[in-house]
Amino acid sequence: MSGATTDAGPDRPGLTPPRDAVAPERHPDAPAPGEPLGAHYDHCFGCGGAQPHGLHLEATAGEGVSVTAEFTVQSAHQGAPGLAHGGVLATALDETLGSLAWLLRTIAVTGRLETDFVQPVPVGATLHLEARCTAVAGRKIYSTAVGRIGGPDGPVAVRADALFIEVKLEHFTDNGRPEEIRAAMSDPDQVKVARAFEVNP
Repeated sequence: MSGATTDAGPDRPGLTPPRDAVAPERHPDAPAPGEPLGAHYDHCFGCGGAQPHGLHLEATAGEGVSVTAEFTVQSAHQGAPGLAHGGVLATALDETLGSLAWLLRTIAVTGRLETDFVQPVPVGATLHLEARCTAVAGRKIYSTAVGRIGGPDGPVAVRADALFIEVKLEHFTDNGRPEEIRAAMSDPDQVKVARAFEVNP
């Protein structure tokens, strides 16, 4: 169930911030509200333009520590005939929640994601997503998101609560497949190099 109120144990941290958690603070160098965030990595299934069947999710910085995003469900995203696969919808939520790291200016990865599927999302529909960071406790970043069909006032289709964990660059360089790491690190566009490793790939 999304928004669990008890800790699930030492190996499965809960999604409720501890009492010593603090309110998130937007980094002074974060993108301005209304600014498109762009893809963090061309080959990311969630936002990358180089993935022919990816979501091509487009995120925009919001007020405070929040983002909005949209993607349109394509035929390649089906689970049941004519409907989006639940895993694809969870990916869209995860990608949107991960984009909050741009506003905190930290490198973070998904530690836990709990998703509620409220109603089916048909192929051809555009899913409008909103995510916000709710609290920070040390390396733990707590956040929540909702996805609506057709626009920000449309019917709720999916919801998620998430725990992201701040990591160092070595999390990616030590664990990623060497060919992709070398290719990303050797890109002559240094902005692209930085972006490839700054948000959960």
